[in-house]
Amino acid sequence: MPSNQEGVDPEYAVAVGARLRTVRRQKRLSLQAVEKASRLEFKASVLGAYERGERTISVPRLQRLARLYRVPVDQLLPPDAAEPPSAGRGVAFHSNGENPETPGKPFKIAVDLLRLSEVQGPERELLRRFLASVQVQRQDFNGEVLTIRSEDLRVMASMLGQNLTTLLKRLEELGLLRG
Repeated sequence: MPSNQEGVDPEYAVAVGARLRTVRRQKRLSLQAVEKASRLEFKASVLGAYERGERTISVPRLQRLARLYRVPVDQLLPPDAAEPPSAGRGVAFHSNGENPETPGKPFKIAVDLLRLSEVQGPERELLRRFLASVQVQRQDFNGEVLTIRSEDLRVMASMLGQNLTTLLKRLEELGLLRG
């Protein structure tokens, strides 16, 4: 049964709950794991009620849950129905998506996000912010690995003042590429 708290749209409570569940599952966390990680602040039964839309989460608790999940708080909210799906949720990049070494073929790499926190070097913060924006754009918060498409690689290379080949070599040197 959806939330019947005064002033809260039950459909919106269900939509918020669906986002909470989606992000928790992307993080590969069970309700019990969140309860344990939050040191019992978010009881499994209460979080489940939020996810089903039976209870409405307060803004301060939503902020704490976002910190626990390590995602921007706005990603725990459903998109505004009046807003196009990508509006306000990052920048969309367009390109022909070709492999830099074999034109005509799509190209993707997997970036190790866990390793990124250990990286030293001048490009670390720029890479961290760019990869975070890609996560927001795709609403992909598993937190371990992120697939970067060729159009994203072109933007990264441009941001760092490099060509694609140099960027790929540097990412490999930093240990950020996953097989």
